[in-house]
Amino acid sequence: MEPQSAVSEALSAKARELTRGAQGEWEQLLAIARFVQSINYISIQIGVGRYRPHAATEVLAKLYGDCKDKANLMIALLKAIGVRAHPVLVYASDPSYVRAGWPSPQQFNHAIVAIQLRASSAPAAVIKHDKLGALLFFDPTDPHTPLGDLPEDEQGGWGLLAAGAVGGLVRLPELPPAANRIERHLDVTLGGAGSVDVNVSETSWGQSGVEERHVLASTAGAYTQRIERWLAASTAGVQVAEIRPTDRMSEGRFDLAVRYSAPSYSQLMQNRMLVFCPVFLSRRDFVSLTEPKRVHPIRIPSDEYSETARITLPAGFAVDELPDPVAVEAPFGSYTLKVETSADHLNVTREMHLRRSSLPATEYAAVRGFFDKVAAAEKSSVVLVRR
Repeated sequence: MEPQSAVSEALSAKARELTRGAQGEWEQLLAIARFVQSINYISIQIGVGRYRPHAATEVLAKLYGDCKDKANLMIALLKAIGVRAHPVLVYASDPSYVRAGWPSPQQFNHAIVAIQLRASSAPAAVIKHDKLGALLFFDPTDPHTPLGDLPEDEQGGWGLLAAGAVGGLVRLPELPPAANRIERHLDVTLGGAGSVDVNVSETSWGQSGVEERHVLASTAGAYTQRIERWLAASTAGVQVAEIRPTDRMSEGRFDLAVRYSAPSYSQLMQNRMLVFCPVFLSRRDFVSLTEPKRVHPIRIPSDEYSETARITLPAGFAVDELPDPVAVEAPFGSYTLKVETSADHLNVTREMHLRRSSLPATEYAAVRGFFDKVAAAEKSSVVLVRR
């Protein structure tokens, strides 16, 4: 690829423009990454173009290209500011597809970039190469995964690093659960007749924010509809007052603020008992484990979820019954749910930690049992009585 990534005056000028005012290496990399991500993805594979990228100068002039064109353009722009980077061939959509013992170009269908970092501090999507030092992997074709992260279906797979004599197969980084997490807080006010008012503040990090970002960038109104469906599935008769998404992609996060109410969330019995579920919202992930048996392996992603809820109780009511704390453990993850009283309100905390795992079909019953216990815990009830 060396001739195709030659640095022209136009490339040098663009690199200077993009990095003007950047403070340090990381801000320079961010600026170039954002620009290359913005280049239109168009795959035109004719003749030798099926295997060789177009010249970086040409891609810059036309502002479009396929995955290898975008990777090559980024390599050239980085070269213009003195940063070395290399193309990496991967198989997109299945990190287990490439077999290290079966060398063949047919194993690869996508191109990304490995950047040699100069700074000592590095983000998560990095490996330590014995010859090239710290390598940061980045997919400039994915418009929703920021620098420092890597698409879920590329993590942990084999990639072919094209770096001359020191190149070869390398294992792509596998990000820890904490890099792919959702943190949510709810402020809830219960009414004495069963109504509820809820303020939600949520931040999605890493790949947890990618789907949010993807839907927000799609057709008009799609994101609002998605959140409305989520709320309606969690609470009957929901009335939405506000849905406010904020994409902070350069920080690797996606923020969401929601306000909603429902007139009859709690059940008032004999005008003296108020019964309600202290888990107000689903986690918005979908686990389909309804089949009695399974043939294929079970793949569990790496992620974390934590939620705190402060529930203000209605005047004149006291707590009569609380659900017992729940703790579910498995080799691939854990889940906890706790409801505690404090003066005139309840504090609810729930957490889930999942480790990336590929489990044989023989473990299906254990996996299903784990999520069944989680589902049962999230249907538990609190009972209040009128004083």
